[in-house]
Amino acid sequence: MSHHQHRREGPATVGCAVITVSDTRDRESDRSGKLIEDRLQESGHEVVHYVIVKDTPRRIVGELAILGENSKCQAIILNGGTGIAARDNTFDAVSRLLDKRLDGFGEIFRYLSYKEIGSAAIMSRALAGTYRGRILISLPGSTAAVRLAMDKLILPELSHMVGTITPIL
Repeated sequence: MSHHQHRREGPATVGCAVITVSDTRDRESDRSGKLIEDRLQESGHEVVHYVIVKDTPRRIVGELAILGENSKCQAIILNGGTGIAARDNTFDAVSRLLDKRLDGFGEIFRYLSYKEIGSAAIMSRALAGTYRGRILISLPGSTAAVRLAMDKLILPELSHMVGTITPIL
């Protein structure tokens, strides 16, 4: 079966959770979380959960545990906390929970970022994989980075990825 056939077999609508990891943002100032939410909805997907959590491993892991029990949630997209600053904990919290890693996501994201922002792209620890039967993607908190990832990587493949890991009943 070709890539295009596989892509067409994925669900038309994916139930998604958006998690913004930030110590300073609130619903009003969360431009990146809003961008993810808007892009998902414009593409026909459903946002079943949206939350802002503090950048601590306990809060991040706790929120993921809740979503792991939510049958409507097929994909989780986090933004924020993927850099190398002392307060950036998302990568460390998420990477140990992944059942399978999609290393190509981070590699291609950093390549595309490099083309836009240059060598600073090496400081991104964006990643993707599977978590408890769901797609999990972790992005930087920058609105430009979110836009790049959503438009070039996530939206073109989200249904395909979910269709690949969802058992056929």
